[in-house]
Amino acid sequence: MSFIMFVMWVLVGLSVGLVAGLVMKPRGYGLQRDVVLAIAGAVGASVLVRTVGIFTGGGLLVGAVIAMIGAAIPIVAQRKFWPTESTGDETTSIRIWRWGLGAGVVAAAAWMMFAPVPPPAAIAAAIEDKTYTVTPAAMAVKAGIVTGEVTDMKVTERVEQGSGRVVSPAKLTAKVMLKNSSTDQTVRLVAGKIQYIDAQGQPIKLEDTRTEPTLKFASYGSDRLDPGQEATQSLDVDFPAEALKAKMLKEVRLELAYIPSPYHEETVRFVVSIGNQ
Repeated sequence: MSFIMFVMWVLVGLSVGLVAGLVMKPRGYGLQRDVVLAIAGAVGASVLVRTVGIFTGGGLLVGAVIAMIGAAIPIVAQRKFWPTESTGDETTSIRIWRWGLGAGVVAAAAWMMFAPVPPPAAIAAAIEDKTYTVTPAAMAVKAGIVTGEVTDMKVTERVEQGSGRVVSPAKLTAKVMLKNSSTDQTVRLVAGKIQYIDAQGQPIKLEDTRTEPTLKFASYGSDRLDPGQEATQSLDVDFPAEALKAKMLKEVRLELAYIPSPYHEETVRFVVSIGNQ
């Protein structure tokens, strides 16, 4: 049960109670009693009908009819089985209140039932990751004195479920481990460049709005490798949609730029004493 439906029951009961004094003037208990009986009947009958399972799928109009019938039952029963000796005459102020309040309630109920209903908000389509495996998923790296491997390679794009519409273009992700295999040289890594090569040996270009895939060593210290030292970095770069076509991509190239420099390690000895010993 929605809050709007409950308010509608109350408004229908209120309107029936107001009208009852005009239609069935004699033998009633007055405006207040009529309204209380009608509201109790409207809400009670509506709850009972919904509990039993009748008209559970009906809209506001069906609910208003049920509430109106329920509101009328206790008023008719009161007039028939528990009448009063009242003639039903009302003062002018009571009649003004009854007519004015009745008109307002009827207008509110009519607006709730017949006012245009705003369209439901569009439900966002579910988005899922579509993953393409890269075979092999790992490759060895050998660029002079810099060695290592690229592992966990995969291509992922985000698509809309059902329609397959691409929401986020494809990206190549991997883990890059580089090692300085030299014993006497230090290496400063400058940058890396990724190229996607087709079956004819030509680079596959990215779309105009996308960024060229590069591997950057921006943070201080991560760009320097002393002899035997390793560094690991995540790779997350744009991947061309053209390369996703069957038999289009032949190889992935990683071009590394680095600066080697001689590495010297010397020992310096200091003769010291403690406490004038």
